Amino acid sequence: MTGPATGARAAPVPAPSLGRKVGSAARWSLVNTVVMRLGNFATGIVLARFFLGPEAWGVYGVAQTVLLVLLSANELGVSLAIVRWEGDPRRFAPTVLTLSAASSCLLYAVLFAAAPAVARVLGSPEASGVLRVMCVCVVLDGLSQVPAGFLTREFAQGRRMAVDAVNFLLSTAVTLLLAVQGQGAISFAWGSVAGNAAALLGCCLAAPGTLRFGWDRAQARALLRFGLPLAGASMLALGVVNVDTMVVGSALDQLALGFYVLAFNISGWPVRVVSEAARRVSFAGFSRLADAPQALATGFGRALGVLMAGTVPLCVLLAALSAPVVELVYGERWLPAAAALPWLMALGLVRIGCELAYDCLVAIGRRRSLIGVQALWLVVLVPALVVGARADGIVGVAQGHVLVAGAVVVPVFLTALHRGGIGLGTVARACARPFLGGAVMAAVVLGLERLLGDGLLALLATGAAGTVAYVLCVLPAVGFLRGSAPAGPAAPAGG
Repeated sequence: MTGPATGARAAPVPAPSLGRKVGSAARWSLVNTVVMRLGNFATGIVLARFFLGPEAWGVYGVAQTVLLVLLSANELGVSLAIVRWEGDPRRFAPTVLTLSAASSCLLYAVLFAAAPAVARVLGSPEASGVLRVMCVCVVLDGLSQVPAGFLTREFAQGRRMAVDAVNFLLSTAVTLLLAVQGQGAISFAWGSVAGNAAALLGCCLAAPGTLRFGWDRAQARALLRFGLPLAGASMLALGVVNVDTMVVGSALDQLALGFYVLAFNISGWPVRVVSEAARRVSFAGFSRLADAPQALATGFGRALGVLMAGTVPLCVLLAALSAPVVELVYGERWLPAAAALPWLMALGLVRIGCELAYDCLVAIGRRRSLIGVQALWLVVLVPALVVGARADGIVGVAQGHVLVAGAVVVPVFLTALHRGGIGLGTVARACARPFLGGAVMAAVVLGLERLLGDGLLALLATGAAGTVAYVLCVLPAVGFLRGSAPAGPAAPAGG
């Protein structure tokens, strides 16, 4: 068995074969993500408008935050070896599964005992029961990591879409059924458990024979050397994304937390739709290019350009039209959430670029750099969020997020990429046209909103005009984004 701990790289794949696999997987992944997120979006609207108020969303936000942090490290980072290591992964997959399952069960046992104290610290004592139910997903996720890793390694995003569809349908049905019966935030918890159980079964059927336990001490040592730094970086990354919910819950009240959770969820639409689809294939793709610096730089530049081109217009529209969009979609009682949304949309754009950079740095083996970046981000962010919350409520929290991300985190990520052979010129070229188009689009949208108002037809006309302006600005870069135009020389190491 060979792993990154010994300096091995993923087995090379012929370029044409890899290109076809990545292209097909990216298309399936994008369709999957868009369909699932639109479904979640529609479900959230129904729940927020008719069944669950801001207080219930606040409880759900606390439980979801804890769950995401646990999921970031429940399998100790070892499952990525299924995607990253060379050779036949079935040789070491049983050891991966044993480590993942054992650590997930232990983590859930600790959470179950600590749930009341955790809920009190986060300002929502009533979230204790919801935490205990929702975090069963930690165990289910730990069991599904190996079969899901095989699907990712094989770029089998078509089968992954079928699994995610079953997950979505079952979780949505259970959540809506319980919410209609007045069960409140616990509806989300039982829905999540039902969906994750279905996903585990679906992954096992889509990747048969992969759910086998086993143990090899030498493999376990190598896996832990490989995985623990990634788990640490991932936990820090999830802490960065979710510490704001903890700050709002403890520093403000549950009503403010509900508004903030909704605003943060809205700001995540572009991140989830575009970035999640890309990340399902980016790590595997970057891993195959890790030994070819020029190809890696070119591939990263095009991937970043495509992500920015697809995300910037969504972020601009939601930021510029935050109040009318929130009122139209969720109802007037949710309008306080709109105040934080423009800042959170800027944060969402930064997160997309940082997540792609994260995947690239992991693929080329710079795990220690990632831990340093994420640790710095979290250390600087916590006091900024606390100060922001005390100064201006949820708006101050959102502003603190953007300030730290733009002034501290982006420069550090650029430095880490530069040391990995991806210069500033590559990043600048990828972002130039989308950012120019975003600035023009914002000016058009804001001007037309003042002129036409915020009725439904006016919003549609404003959005359409802004989109046309954006497309015209980005069109000259289409050849580069599609890969049909030469990317130009990669920026030198000096940036």
